[in-house]
Amino acid sequence: MIARFALVAALMLATSAAAEISTSSLARIVVPAHDIKRGDVIGDSDLVYQNVNAAAMIAGIASSMDQLDGMEARRFLHAGEALRLDDVRHPILVTKGSNVTMTFSAPGIALTETGKAMSEGGMGETVTVLNPVSYKQISAVVTGSGQVRVGDPITNVPAQLASTQP
Repeated sequence: MIARFALVAALMLATSAAAEISTSSLARIVVPAHDIKRGDVIGDSDLVYQNVNAAAMIAGIASSMDQLDGMEARRFLHAGEALRLDDVRHPILVTKGSNVTMTFSAPGIALTETGKAMSEGGMGETVTVLNPVSYKQISAVVTGSGQVRVGDPITNVPAQLASTQP
């Protein structure tokens, strides 16, 4: 009888130890609460947390809703599937082939010109814009819908001018 009790107690301890190990090796990730279509903007209500085995996690998996809030789905996202950060992007504010307003500003001067976007991008992303006057392609940063800033974000001087000596 005592041996039987000891065996049951040992099994209970082993089970609780295994449960402790399994809960401590879990990682919390973000998954869609429902299917999300490509191009849809993601909100907190579209996401839920799920615990997964930490050993099976791969790099680039979203672990916080803050990383995904306001982002746009690059592909169809299935409910309950792990979300990679590559599955989302900032919503597109500049589309390829559209006219954009290019702005360059420096102390004492502000220039604006219309250009043609040669690539698409979201807020803060770099896009290529064709200058219709010179027919040169320049890099610009998206600042809003149909709006780009030309020039180095630190000094706000185009890279070509910043590298030349007087």
